[in-house]
Amino acid sequence: MKFLPFIWRNLLRNKLRALLTAGAIALAIALVCLLRTMPDGLNLMLEYFTSNTRISVHAEAGLVYPMPYAYLGKVRSVPGVEAASTWTWFGGVFRQEDGVSFPSFATEPETVGTVFEDWEVPKEDLEAFRRTRNGALVGEMTLEKYGWKRGDLVTLEGEVIPLALEFRIVGVIPNIPHFMLQREYIDQAFRSLDPQGLSWTGMIWARVDDAARVEPAMAEIDALFQNSEVETASETEKSYMKNFFGMLEGLVVVILVVTALVALCIVFIAANTASMSVRERFQELAILKAIGFNRRLLFGTLIAESTVLALLGGILGAALALGLTSVAREATEGLDNTLRPLASFVVTQAILVQGVFLALVVGMLSGVVPSLGATRRSVAETLREVF
Repeated sequence: MKFLPFIWRNLLRNKLRALLTAGAIALAIALVCLLRTMPDGLNLMLEYFTSNTRISVHAEAGLVYPMPYAYLGKVRSVPGVEAASTWTWFGGVFRQEDGVSFPSFATEPETVGTVFEDWEVPKEDLEAFRRTRNGALVGEMTLEKYGWKRGDLVTLEGEVIPLALEFRIVGVIPNIPHFMLQREYIDQAFRSLDPQGLSWTGMIWARVDDAARVEPAMAEIDALFQNSEVETASETEKSYMKNFFGMLEGLVVVILVVTALVALCIVFIAANTASMSVRERFQELAILKAIGFNRRLLFGTLIAESTVLALLGGILGAALALGLTSVAREATEGLDNTLRPLASFVVTQAILVQGVFLALVVGMLSGVVPSLGATRRSVAETLREVF
């Protein structure tokens, strides 16, 4: 007797049920595979939006604590530092009902283009920013949100620096929401409130000329300000962004928990199908036992049925996940940088193997209980219930 055709024939007894069960398993496996791409995808997104030669210098006590502005000159003197600029939070509010709806920082126009060269701000915009005392470089996202354009005058009321100032939009920063202001302009205006002006800054961004010199540069910068009035903590931009968006780590944990719950749901779906299939065949199983089929053989046959069905669904689901990510990757090619990070969520071969293996395990686990219960029943007991 050939067992594979026998198993296949039993699977196709109720084609609709088999199709729906395999489809449910396929969708669940596809979801699991897609969720498994999230941790690596988020990490790749951080790498995409950050530079491996840019470092952040801020107060060791935390981002909300200011540092003396004089620190900028010392950071620029560190060997390997190609350029450095400060970021001082202005907290500009355009509409009171919206509150602070975009990040606004005061910075040095002479160095922002070098420190953040990967922002790809047009040279003419950077030059206009240097020349215009109240000039502002505005992120493309913020421009689209409020319908602004180059040359517009925009009044912002500072939340941290309590001043209402007018700015002229002179340039666009692609794909980010920032509103960058001239520090000197803010400093002069602030002197009306404090004669010392902006003698402090929130953080310093520095670009190092070689990625291999990032760690030594950070160590030397922190050593410069050791035992000073404000000690510093330097970190790579990727580390800074990861800490700043600490919720991402929580999101990854939630994703992994959801993945485990989805896998558990698959077990219940497949177990229910296997149980229904076995209950319908009690009479047949009793006859097979009567003509000489032993319990182990019948148990193995029933397990094989649920395993084959789950395996087919798993292969289909893995292929579906691979297809979806491939389509997303191709769709983002040629689009702007905002959507391009979607290509970071890639279903790798390892994830595909894990998805198929999960389906295999699900098929085996879901078939154990109903198969064990059916094969342990005696022939007489089964026939009495059937007839």
